[in-house]
Amino acid sequence: MRDNIPVTFVFDDPADAPISSDQALLDRIRATLIGANFTVDGVEEVVGAEAAAALHRDLLAPAEFALESAAPDGLAGLIRVYLLAQPVSAGQLPIGAAEDHLAAGLLEPVPGKMTGHDGYALLRARVDLRPYAVMDASGTVDLFVASDLGGVQIAADRPLRRDHVVGIGPATTNLAQLTPRDRVGRALDLGVGMGVQTMHLLAHVDHVVATDISERALAFARFNLLINAAALGLDPANLEARVELRRGDLLEPVRGETFDLIVSNPPFVITPRRDDEGAADQYTYRDGGRPGDRLVEDLIRGLGEVLAPDGIAVMLGNWEIHEQDASWHSRLESWPGDEVDLWVIQRERARPIEYADMWLRDAQENRELTSWREQFARYLDDFTDRQVDSVGMGMLLLHRPGSEPAANELRRPIRRFETLEHQLEQPLGARIRDAFSADDWLRAHRDADLSDETFVVAGDVTEERHLRPGDEHPTAMLLRQGGGFRRTFPESTELAAFVSVCDGELTAGQIIAALSGLLEIEDAVLGASLLRDVRDLVALGFLVPAWT
Repeated sequence: MRDNIPVTFVFDDPADAPISSDQALLDRIRATLIGANFTVDGVEEVVGAEAAAALHRDLLAPAEFALESAAPDGLAGLIRVYLLAQPVSAGQLPIGAAEDHLAAGLLEPVPGKMTGHDGYALLRARVDLRPYAVMDASGTVDLFVASDLGGVQIAADRPLRRDHVVGIGPATTNLAQLTPRDRVGRALDLGVGMGVQTMHLLAHVDHVVATDISERALAFARFNLLINAAALGLDPANLEARVELRRGDLLEPVRGETFDLIVSNPPFVITPRRDDEGAADQYTYRDGGRPGDRLVEDLIRGLGEVLAPDGIAVMLGNWEIHEQDASWHSRLESWPGDEVDLWVIQRERARPIEYADMWLRDAQENRELTSWREQFARYLDDFTDRQVDSVGMGMLLLHRPGSEPAANELRRPIRRFETLEHQLEQPLGARIRDAFSADDWLRAHRDADLSDETFVVAGDVTEERHLRPGDEHPTAMLLRQGGGFRRTFPESTELAAFVSVCDGELTAGQIIAALSGLLEIEDAVLGASLLRDVRDLVALGFLVPAWT
């Protein structure tokens, strides 16, 4: 952790970010980092798998302990200064690294002309610089990502700076795993931050537009793209050929354009508003400056305008659940236009006290007791005044069908709301694309059309039957997905019988006719019931049209 030395800065000043104007300097820095094995695998080799994993949870002590017995080489020095935010001497870093890192604004001298045991000047990190790895067709690609120092890396009595540029965390990896990775022409990274989602997108997107309201965030993103230019296949002299960095609020910078894919981890945190507040009073990385959940609402209402036909938007968000709401998704249902499908997965639900505590701790605002008490009271007063019962947290997925929906009921936009609080398989991007493709297929097929189709059970689906000891017949039957969203679907006797013979040979109509005679249920009645279930099972990925 850094020493408690006063820090002053100008709010959202891009000059207060790593320097990206000298490509030769950035190339030397990258070569030095690679040469020192400052990679995901290299760090794990030094501190061990458990300590490396703990670093992702902001637990520094295991890595600190591991370094006590590690060789005092340049890699150990890089881990100390950037991941643990400990002062190091220039002599503890790889040869030549100190001068270059100082020139790029990654390091700064510790005030007071202090020196280490080796007589070299002591240096400290100005930023968090850490290795990151992505996979492409050729294998592992080693990258480096700079961001502001996190809460556990700064002085114990200081909160984060208001223009904080957040680093790699659970939300970062979650969004990356949710994103479909089909090859597309144009993508939008809305709220680019330090740029890691754009780095992922470049592996399968021809051109990316990356936007943010923060000048500092855009400066960090530019630095990260350019220091990784060779690994990402970018031409530093013509960055705009693949990536455009634009400043602006939400969809303002891209009005009139359309994108095949949109990814966003926007500043969705619900924050009590004050009449006298300005931008410098807001944590720009998480607070969009709007009341309640208005920012998420504005995005859901507006994303359809910038989605190309067959385009998908994947975003994380929070939304309010009011005391008078009939369900947790009552308000969400009215937000999107008819031109898009909306699918929301609620992963967690927090009551006001829990929510306030979570986000005050996130910015280290709990470090000063008086301010923390005032902020906590403002949160609870705001939720009470607006009758907020709780806050939902999760994934919001939108899809613009490839053709305009017709007026009949079958062609109405999809509105799917699920609560899935259990562990999901990762990554989920391909599953999300498959689900929207299934919706498109179902949109084009009435129940009569489904009768003529053949189906197979998805490869990860099993059946559970629950019986009391000694009973001949089950009291409950369930279909269970072993992968993907890992849902369960309750089965009736009729549906269990139907699914058991879905091997791609018989059409749904043929199976229904056979079951009708066997179960002595009128064909039309049984068909209406089963085809409703078949539609749901295809939409949720339990059944797949045999031809696919």
